[in-house]
Amino acid sequence: MTTEKKILQVITEQKEYIKEFKTEKLVSRKEENLFEFDSSLAQVVIGVRRSGKSTICHKVLIEQNIEYAYVNFDDDRMADIRTEDLNTVLSCIYQVYGSDIKYLFIDEIQNVDGWYLFVNRLLRTNVRVFVTGSNAKLLSGELATHLTGRYNEIRLYPFSFSEYCDYHKIDTQSITTKADAERKRAFVEYVNDGGFPEIQSLRNKRVYIQSLIEAILTKDIQKRFKIRNVDTLRKITHHLINNICQEINYDEISKLLGVTDNTVRKYVDYLRQAFLIQSLTKYSYKSKERIRNAKAYIIDPGLQNNRDNAFASENIGWRLENVVYIELLRRCSNNFLDIYYYKANARSKEVDFVVCNQNKTVELIQVACDIDNVKTYNREVSSLINASTLLNCDKLSLIAFTNTRDVELDGKLIHIVSATEWLLGI
Repeated sequence: MTTEKKILQVITEQKEYIKEFKTEKLVSRKEENLFEFDSSLAQVVIGVRRSGKSTICHKVLIEQNIEYAYVNFDDDRMADIRTEDLNTVLSCIYQVYGSDIKYLFIDEIQNVDGWYLFVNRLLRTNVRVFVTGSNAKLLSGELATHLTGRYNEIRLYPFSFSEYCDYHKIDTQSITTKADAERKRAFVEYVNDGGFPEIQSLRNKRVYIQSLIEAILTKDIQKRFKIRNVDTLRKITHHLINNICQEINYDEISKLLGVTDNTVRKYVDYLRQAFLIQSLTKYSYKSKERIRNAKAYIIDPGLQNNRDNAFASENIGWRLENVVYIELLRRCSNNFLDIYYYKANARSKEVDFVVCNQNKTVELIQVACDIDNVKTYNREVSSLINASTLLNCDKLSLIAFTNTRDVELDGKLIHIVSATEWLLGI
């Protein structure tokens, strides 16, 4: 059991941290508009470790001139906190901030068993609660079960390309040749270095990424799920990172590593829950096909290069596809839209992304690096046209490193758009 003296010390020190927190130079993020400050619902921010969850909560609270209490459970001195200690934690919060607090920000709450009982108790006393966490299933599952209808979930990703440009002061509005070249240069750097906020000012990005992956594997997965063979987990992780945009072949991985198919499936699911891997299922009315043919993507492009023994493919097309998928997740998640990929059969041409509103297809998106090659161009546009007829969808987009233009083929209008313009929403 963690002593009251230790808890009091931690909360007091964390209060000092808030006093030094400055918001002036922070990048504004679209998710800031999703917070409901006067709501009785818990504001729950979830996402991969170090994506900026804590920062966005501090930022919005400070900018709203809200006085709030703060406790961060992602502190080694709080590692032994148990459910029975939470009353002591609350007592210490009252001692440090006063008993009339109206807002409480709780960081990485999922580290404590029974956390939802604590949050429910606070909500019943009309305290406005802000919560962050780095485990999708744990938070979403327990929120749905124990905070039924009493939370507002906000998903946060590492910087988008637009936020990356904002941080690095890249001109995203000018139409001059120089500005366009700067955006393209910035995009190449974004694809290589990624959008984790803290990495932007670091020279040694490899050390940061390696420590981040290790923290996710050990703190967010191994410790939580009591995994003994963490080396197998690491190998599966790096295998998926090296093979983005590809279908996950569970049988192949199990044979390669000498473990059961069930073990591979469990470990991949843990990686999804920790937001390191994002999966994309096949467009199909058959549940078996959606489960069996899922593809793997990574949460941030910087994870590919900045690792020891990284033999990730240099295929810029796949990297572009990965960036587009994560951007689609940002745009679609709050609009209740679903994303799939489409392939009618083993021999048919594939469409990278199918955006759906329930069972209605609203957009088909194809991603290609170089469509100046006639063969590549013909393959990509024919895939869109074929799927357009089969899925009854006329909104067709082709994202590539090219000039934006519209083309009409077989009575179908295809919007060809520059990758940088699409990502920036220009």
